[in-house]
Amino acid sequence: MKVLIVSDTHRHNENLEKVLKEVKPIDLLIHCGDAEGTEGHIQQICDCPLYIVSGNNDFFSRLPYEAEFSIDKYKVFMCHGHTYYVSMGLERLLDEARVRKADIVLYGHTHRPIIELRDGIMVINPGSISYPRQEGKIPTYVIMEIDKDGDASYTLHYVN
Repeated sequence: MKVLIVSDTHRHNENLEKVLKEVKPIDLLIHCGDAEGTEGHIQQICDCPLYIVSGNNDFFSRLPYEAEFSIDKYKVFMCHGHTYYVSMGLERLLDEARVRKADIVLYGHTHRPIIELRDGIMVINPGSISYPRQEGKIPTYVIMEIDKDGDASYTLHYVN
């Protein structure tokens, strides 16, 4: 299984469109918020199931603020992150992930990528595919792949 994880497109879907052409086929697209009203367009171009949450810039969105779902044997908790104050640290987000018994927590908001195992929970922020803020400021996304044994691997990618 191949999953594309992105965040913070902010109405600029050009890099997402480019990445989709490069990495297809995918089985699932996950968007961690701040699509700013382009979720319909994103659904059309991904040609697969889509999980997407509302971010702090999705002012009039009817998207949920949070989502819980399973990917194979993994329980996933996803949010944009602003309601858990992720810019100040990940403690609140991790506390919530523990309460929900999540194996993986996905978030965005900071525009800075992270793939890190913390206290048995895989913490993933794909960064921003449109407006990166990390050193070098290159747009990023994450590919999650589940092998035939059901084990997941995560790779951070940079948009060329």
